[in-house]
Amino acid sequence: MTVIDRTIYDLFKRGSKTYFYSTLFFPPEVKARVFTLYSFVRTADDLVDSVPQRGEDFFSFVDTYREAIDGLSAQDPVIDGFVALQQRFGIDQAWVDAFLHSMALDLSVHRYRTLEDLHVYLYGSAEVIGLMMARLLELPPESYLAARHLGRGMQYINFIRDIAEDSAMGRLYLPEEELERFGLDSLEPEYLRRHPMAFREFIHAQCNHYRGWQAQGEAGYRFIPWRMRLPIITASDMYAWTARRIEHDPFVVFDKKVRPSVPRLVFRFAANSIRPTA
Repeated sequence: MTVIDRTIYDLFKRGSKTYFYSTLFFPPEVKARVFTLYSFVRTADDLVDSVPQRGEDFFSFVDTYREAIDGLSAQDPVIDGFVALQQRFGIDQAWVDAFLHSMALDLSVHRYRTLEDLHVYLYGSAEVIGLMMARLLELPPESYLAARHLGRGMQYINFIRDIAEDSAMGRLYLPEEELERFGLDSLEPEYLRRHPMAFREFIHAQCNHYRGWQAQGEAGYRFIPWRMRLPIITASDMYAWTARRIEHDPFVVFDKKVRPSVPRLVFRFAANSIRPTA
């Protein structure tokens, strides 16, 4: 029986509910790998997302990780567990470095001018997580491009969902040129309520970006064994549900954090499990 460290379990459970409950559907040995990966990226993300931001703690975390890579135990189940995972499954150091770089950007870069500018951040904050997952699932290299697109799309929905939360922290992840395309000067709720049609069109356009990347990500499902594909399809379906919910009422992002309930997620997994395997 695979035992998951309690610290790692609690970190994951406090983070993304969609990822957490979807991951529970993996076979035990795969579930333990995903928990270990997520606890590492969640810890780094929490340090740069805290209010106030904990920049010194983040760089200390990075230094401890670097020392662990060189063979010095961190005496921390999150870091030591991830280093062991990285070495066992051959997770590229460049992917981890890109992730840590994007996390560091959150300490100093709070706006992105163009979608192209944002792609650097998206690669490190989300696409490499998809690549790491592909390694943990032992998928062929042919799956990697799809894994990147799936990660990118899910992260973009998070940006849309978290507009109010990010704005409160002085952040704007959705590119400024996208706002300008619809004649918007701000994502402040009072301003947007005076321009509801432009805001709706803006949100629909951002969801279309997500759907394009999502479709490219789904093209990689064929590389994933069916038993391990189910949790990924289920998580992906829940992100699609989130996009539809926000498109239906874009202003909901200022009222609550849109995310599917656990019963909805479990029902979707059950429905997916009876799909044809072809």
